[in-house]
Amino acid sequence: MGIQFCKDGRLCQIIIEDVDETTLWTEKAKEKSKPKPKRKPKPKPKKPPPDRVLAAIKIQAWWRGTLVRRTLLHAALRVWIIQGWWRQTLARLLEKRRRAALESYARQTWATVKLQSCIRMWRIRQRYCRLLKAVRTIQAFWRWHSCHTRGFFQGSYELRGNHLQLQLYIFLGSQVCCITDCIPLPINN
Repeated sequence: MGIQFCKDGRLCQIIIEDVDETTLWTEKAKEKSKPKPKRKPKPKPKKPPPDRVLAAIKIQAWWRGTLVRRTLLHAALRVWIIQGWWRQTLARLLEKRRRAALESYARQTWATVKLQSCIRMWRIRQRYCRLLKAVRTIQAFWRWHSCHTRGFFQGSYELRGNHLQLQLYIFLGSQVCCITDCIPLPINN
């Protein structure tokens, strides 16, 4: 008796041998391989075997069938176990691949969102800087206009030794105010 499997685990061939059948097959093969002798006289027809022999043959056939069925059952159970293991292994592998694809998708989505956020922040900052420049320009022109209509400051300074000489002129319409001051500077040697 023997069971053979292919490399991929599928059941390929089941060989069951019985000693009596092997002997009969061997004898038949020898008879076929021998050159046929010249014709012999026809043998006399044999008598049918007695009932005990027929009963023994039936019992032996039943027992051989039982052995074959048992062997096939064991082989089928082994195949069933191997197939269950293989399905479980494939399911684990498929789950691992699915999880890897999901993690890759999540990383790509996160990177896309992060990039979009950075670009939006950059564009908003650019717009803010343009608006700030426009506000400052408007404020400068407004202040210049206010100074010319209301008044403005003009001054000069001069540094002499350790003193600061400061002259400040304030023009308010037709009035002029002049402030002159000398501020001592502390100089440490």
